[in-house]
Amino acid sequence: MRRANKKMTEKRKDHQELQLKIDQYADMLFKLSFLKLQNVQDAEDVVQEVFYQYVKRQDNFEGDEHEKAWLIKVTLNACRKVWRSAWNRHRCQTGDGEAGRELLNAGGFSQESAAGPEESIVDQEERQMLLRAVRELPVRYREVIHLFYYEELSVREIAGVTGRKESTVTSQLTRGRVLLKKRLKEEYDFA
Repeated sequence: MRRANKKMTEKRKDHQELQLKIDQYADMLFKLSFLKLQNVQDAEDVVQEVFYQYVKRQDNFEGDEHEKAWLIKVTLNACRKVWRSAWNRHRCQTGDGEAGRELLNAGGFSQESAAGPEESIVDQEERQMLLRAVRELPVRYREVIHLFYYEELSVREIAGVTGRKESTVTSQLTRGRVLLKKRLKEEYDFA
């Protein structure tokens, strides 16, 4: 009887630890997946697959940074798998853009300021314009821009997570910034 109670307690503890990890990382992994795949359902599937892989993992992590890097790497690999799938290559684009933008804004990409309503509206419009510009970047630039600015990873960490050289990450960040600047300048000149 004591053995059964001990197992139940361990299962409950494992479930609580998993729920804490999901609460801590799910939003970040969803944003990364969505920015890469541009599809809400695929991003949700990727996050679910990542946590399934997390549960299956037997090894312990060296620390929180190692755990976060592992989750990001598994997420990027899962996104590549979805991107390469025959289903993805042949399906039509759905109207996920607006729903995804709302999800991303609600999920932490937007930071409400303590300013008045006019400034808040302007800030929100600028964030939406920036997010739209980031989403329109080629995938390789979008990925490193997101990891660098939104997830606050260093160039070295991005290189480790993506499997690219640090010099490649640096050049992709530079080129991504140039493309963003050009696109945003066009947006502001047009507006």
